[in-house]
Amino acid sequence: MRAVDTLTPCPCGNASGYARCCGPLHEGRPASSAEALMRSRYSAYVLKREDYLLATWHPSTRPAHLKLAAQQPAPSWLGLSVKRHEDGAIEAEVEFIARLRYGGGRAQRLHEVSRFLREDGRWYYLDGEILT
Repeated sequence: MRAVDTLTPCPCGNASGYARCCGPLHEGRPASSAEALMRSRYSAYVLKREDYLLATWHPSTRPAHLKLAAQQPAPSWLGLSVKRHEDGAIEAEVEFIARLRYGGGRAQRLHEVSRFLREDGRWYYLDGEILT
């Protein structure tokens, strides 16, 4: 896990800083919305917090592991842009674009519409559709 300077913007782009944005969620606070969960999951990818990613993945679709530490070359995450979010009481969708680069290669975009479910007061990532 990479250390985060709490005085700089959160990896998800929130200028208030990691300690006031994604940090509390990574430490166990429930996300207030599906968008907040999605942003915290982006930050978890940046910080290689596989534990958090798996814990916030719905059990019906959760993989056994992600092997983030074994990724070669490891991605460099360059930024996140949320395009839209549709929140319901139990189901939600968040469309986003995450920018990343592998090794010294060209920057790439991951454009996804993610689906979320709320159970027992917590949001969980269910699955996503990659858009071109």
